[in-house]
Amino acid sequence: MLIVQKYGGSSVGSTERVRRVAERIVATHDEGHDVVVVVSAMGDTTDRLLGLAREMAPVPSRRELDMLLSAGERISNALMAMAVQTLGVPACSFSGPQAGVITSSVHGRARIIGVEPTRVRQALDRGLVVLVAGFQGVSRETGEDTTLGRGGSDTTAIALAAALKADVCEIYTDVDGVHTADPHLVPQARPLSRLDYDTMLELAASGAKVLAPRSVEYARRHRVTVRVRAAEGGCPGTVVTACAGEPERGACAEHAACPERAPFVGVAHDLSAAEITVAAVPARPGAVSAAFRVVADAGAEIDTVVQSAPREPGEEPGERAGEQAGDIRFVLPKSDVPAVLAALCEHRAEIGHTDVTSRDDIGRVSLVGSGVRTGTGAIAAFCETLARADVRFESITATETRISVLCPADRLPDALRALHRSFGLGADAEPAKRVVPSGRAAPAGAGPEPARAGVCR
Repeated sequence: MLIVQKYGGSSVGSTERVRRVAERIVATHDEGHDVVVVVSAMGDTTDRLLGLAREMAPVPSRRELDMLLSAGERISNALMAMAVQTLGVPACSFSGPQAGVITSSVHGRARIIGVEPTRVRQALDRGLVVLVAGFQGVSRETGEDTTLGRGGSDTTAIALAAALKADVCEIYTDVDGVHTADPHLVPQARPLSRLDYDTMLELAASGAKVLAPRSVEYARRHRVTVRVRAAEGGCPGTVVTACAGEPERGACAEHAACPERAPFVGVAHDLSAAEITVAAVPARPGAVSAAFRVVADAGAEIDTVVQSAPREPGEEPGERAGEQAGDIRFVLPKSDVPAVLAALCEHRAEIGHTDVTSRDDIGRVSLVGSGVRTGTGAIAAFCETLARADVRFESITATETRISVLCPADRLPDALRALHRSFGLGADAEPAKRVVPSGRAAPAGAGPEPARAGVCR
């Protein structure tokens, strides 16, 4: 078998952990498998490098950031190769570009457009364990090294598995598979043995950190079988494939009992987002689109968007039509906020807005499952659950398989636990019941509006 393994930063956070991972790699090789390994940067290396960059410049050049941040994965990659070699197994390390990872030219958030693993195949043919630095590639268009953004090492591993036609891509993390919620915040969360690509993509897009959304998209497109499992321990973990099917043979008791066929699969959360409000955008043609163009040119990825037309007390709807489009609120990654704020202030005269504010004290909580579409009153029950837990929420959105709201970050753990319990997802839960609305209103809770930081007043 050809196996691609990926180890995250916590798995290689120290030289001792690197040695333990090397022992696992060698054990897999000694079983007769060809092994390709993708490693992330050690521990908090990426955060430390980002901190250094921001000491040099408030909004660092994205090109120079790529040069800096890609070093983290190359360091852990080379150290892992050395550790494997000391155990008597030949190994060699490659950077992403050396391994043939071809990307788009966007710095900081490039997409993999192809993999040409010629050198990787040659090394495998010589019996070597191949180590590849994750999170990076090279743009054929510009010749520049690029990085892939959050979860880039997951995507690198799955892309290599697809190009090499590997039998499986194993993602090693600090939990024993995908759970019905983050087990660090919800102790009753239980692991899932098998998930289909679409459900995993919804969980990942909602903030489940075991797999990055782009990596799941790539696996779905190329039909790569992915197994998520703990870096330490023998639990088989979660298999992500085209069809969830039945729990696989040999799964542990916890995994075998998991509710893949229940109407709701899990709750996920995300604390990596911030909200920007562009105030009093004029209603003239092109003003709103100009605002979004500025955000796009700053390299940001927008999530939720809410546009509102403010009215004075007693003013009827439509009275200000033609004068003012109102406020635009949008959610985006916290890491994009400095660049976007600077860009919006720079283009204030062009857009015509009066002010820009930002806040980062928000979290997003989501319920995922087919029950959103097929259940009775799922949205009502969702809102009622948060109201009973005294969690104020806003900006509710729903698709056929997901309900999401924004809530205060400090209330997010309570929201997670309440939803997990209410929708019967815990290890001690009764079989899932049909969700029936109570008929009561679902108030959004009470409490003062979070403080906002204003700029370019």
